[in-house]
Amino acid sequence: MPEGWLRLTTLDAHAAGEPLRIVTGGLPEIPGATMLEKRRFARDSLDHLRRLLIFEPRGHADMYACYLTDPVTADADAGVLFLHNEGYSTMCGHAIIALTKVGLEAGWFEGPVVRLDTPAGRVEAQAHLVGGRVESVSFVNVPSFVSALDLEVDVPTLGTIRCDVAYGGAFYAYVEAAAVGLAVEPDSYRRIIDIAMRIKHAVMSSYDVRHPSGASDLEFLYGTILVDSRKPGGAVHSRNVCVFADGEVDRSPTGTGVSGRAAILHARGALPAEKRITIESLVGTRFDVRVVGTTTVGTVPAVVPEVTGSGHLTGRHEFVLDPDDPLAGGVLLR
Repeated sequence: MPEGWLRLTTLDAHAAGEPLRIVTGGLPEIPGATMLEKRRFARDSLDHLRRLLIFEPRGHADMYACYLTDPVTADADAGVLFLHNEGYSTMCGHAIIALTKVGLEAGWFEGPVVRLDTPAGRVEAQAHLVGGRVESVSFVNVPSFVSALDLEVDVPTLGTIRCDVAYGGAFYAYVEAAAVGLAVEPDSYRRIIDIAMRIKHAVMSSYDVRHPSGASDLEFLYGTILVDSRKPGGAVHSRNVCVFADGEVDRSPTGTGVSGRAAILHARGALPAEKRITIESLVGTRFDVRVVGTTTVGTVPAVVPEVTGSGHLTGRHEFVLDPDDPLAGGVLLR
């Protein structure tokens, strides 16, 4: 490769349809005593790499990626940072599932239990093996909790809507899709983005998101989750779609999102401990979630959710950047 060119290698995968680009080579060391410190360093010093991996011409508006780092706790297998079209998440369930699948089958982890440090805290994944292959992955997420129930928010062109705000590794506003005239269907994709982003900005401007730990880096509204509570039939409890970051649409049911939903349902008495429910995505893929314990975060009651899904390898890539490329910073069109 010519001198001065940048090179990154990746393994690409998906979990329930949502992509994950795992960087396997070319990444500089990411310092920090905590994962939040590592996240800050990546944001402040390595954002050109995020843009290269996520933006066109190598990615697209809905691409997602992760960096593996040294762990920050004694017995963890690795640390992981999450990248999207706007910046850096604090936790990502589909990424945990896909990373566990790919990492075990590539020999990165011994397994079948994989312990990962994330900016939101420790996550423990359990691979379910069939014939030496990872058929599915369950992970015990960080404690998840309700921040507000039945919050009334004025949204431009929609009027006053009612939403719940909950945390499952990131904060989301949860709204019944039918209440804003939407169906959680692929044909509604453009309207889903538009309405979900209007709701997100309205909640951000009127509600003060606070994490009980006091960690300011966790105190932001990541997205809106539109919920279709009408039972689709069979084993499916409900559907939802998450619109996060800068209008990015999750193809999976969203691991952190269903964790927050578990906290809401538990708080409302609709999801007892150990009852497993299946939540479907916009594209019909599924995650299971159950409450495996209760705890507190600070003084706030919380649940310990377990999420189960499957992942698949989709490709191996070597990306390069010619220093003379006029689109070195990438471009993003939707």
